[in-house]
Amino acid sequence: MTEPYDLITMGRIGVDIYPLQTGVSLAQVETFGKFLGGSAANVAVAAARLGRRTAVISRTGRDPFGEYLHQALRDFGVDDRWVTPVAGLPTPVTFCEIFPPDDFPLYFYRRPKAPDLVIHPEELDLEAIRAARIFWVTGTGLCEEPSRGATLAALRARDRKGTTVFDLDWRPMFWGGQGGASGDGGATGAAAMAAARPYYEAALRHATVAVGNIDEAEVATGLRDPKACAEALLDMGVELAVIKQGPKGVLAVHRDGRSAEVPPTPVEVVNGLGAGDAFGGSLCHGLLAGRELAPMMHHANAAGAIVASRLACSSAMPTAEEVEEFLAGR
Repeated sequence: MTEPYDLITMGRIGVDIYPLQTGVSLAQVETFGKFLGGSAANVAVAAARLGRRTAVISRTGRDPFGEYLHQALRDFGVDDRWVTPVAGLPTPVTFCEIFPPDDFPLYFYRRPKAPDLVIHPEELDLEAIRAARIFWVTGTGLCEEPSRGATLAALRARDRKGTTVFDLDWRPMFWGGQGGASGDGGATGAAAMAAARPYYEAALRHATVAVGNIDEAEVATGLRDPKACAEALLDMGVELAVIKQGPKGVLAVHRDGRSAEVPPTPVEVVNGLGAGDAFGGSLCHGLLAGRELAPMMHHANAAGAIVASRLACSSAMPTAEEVEEFLAGR
């Protein structure tokens, strides 16, 4: 096997079709841009932009959009060897509307089933997964078989070696057995949370880090108070709980008693959709570097803020130099 990867992510990949006009509905938009998307792919891109060696485990359709995603990953310096095609299923496409500063509706097109939910356990390179310095999985990967079984098999094989991150990544529309259609057909509210919680608990037993916002933490813990959520996640087995609180900043609590609560980084928001993935890539970068909690959260907040100030997600991910310049100019 080659040198271990700094980061391997596993989960969603697709094509983001974003309007090049903001403040208007899709019914009025005339021009669009095409970008690599999907949380697992975006986190790998974000870490690669910060100088880390990364790879993605996912699947696409055997179609031109799938070919585009392979080329985009390679252009970003992300290894695509474990991104494989699924015959008969289209590569997912996601549209958004952009109403700054805080309204960005998403429209997922993932029927009849998203290829990234057709990852089979027997296809996994468990040796590479065990060897990676950080392994990252998402809540969406648990929403349907065979992806659910593959995600849990990878976590069991990993056996908490190194750093294993569970991105709580809550998309309730993906939990209705429709593969994540365009916002309909899925379970909602309490029913979706009840369906997801046992699988979140199973994943957390194998994770060393949990990261998510309040809504996502509630899926795993049933709680909404940030500190209570963090403590509950630690009780469920992780060593570090990171709770994103939106305008209240981010809370990080470690099992050893260390904690940090960092305010948000002010920025004029253009599109907030990629900020969380930029945060995730920076979090991995900081964990690999052995940074203390507060500096790590400041860096991650800054990376997210930079992406929020730009239109795209993957192509907006900042370099290490850009983040340092941004922090220096605060």
